Amino acid sequence: MRTSSSTVRRLLCSCQKPPASRVPRVCEGCLTWIKPSFLWMMYRCGWAAKAGQETVLAVEIGREGFEWALRHACLSSYQPGVHPDRATWQREVKRSPTRVQWDPERDLRLQPLPYRSLQLGLVGEAARRYADEWTVAIRDVTPLAHEIHGLVRDGDLDAARRLLPREQPYPAAEELLSNLRP
Repeated sequence: MRTSSSTVRRLLCSCQKPPASRVPRVCEGCLTWIKPSFLWMMYRCGWAAKAGQETVLAVEIGREGFEWALRHACLSSYQPGVHPDRATWQREVKRSPTRVQWDPERDLRLQPLPYRSLQLGLVGEAARRYADEWTVAIRDVTPLAHEIHGLVRDGDLDAARRLLPREQPYPAAEELLSNLRP
């Protein structure tokens, strides 16, 4: 579904508490997270059952926007092997509109797997671009989350696996990720 940027802002700004008298230009003081992994999102929202997380939206963004976010990103936490010192990392975080965090990928039972998935936190200019320029489509995947969860609960992992959205590693050029690996 194609939506207006004001609708996108209302949907994506988790720090806005309803009812809101206006749509903010950006999410002031909070990050909007892009979680490209369906199962990691299910872990985060408890299969769309956690309080305040009962709706799961699949937001499609363009490649140009995703790569802009990666080019302007820094790691969300200090990593001694990546940053010369904590002060340098803190300066980088303050000026960066995008944060990267690597979290363990999840299986159908939401148990951690031995590899990690990228999460992108957007603030300021990146959050504005996400709402105004990058968003191509938004789909409510809450019914799918409930259906897959029901199959997992019933022990039918093969049927649940067949319903999972198709995901594959993003073909990012090395220079996009070189400073974003812990």
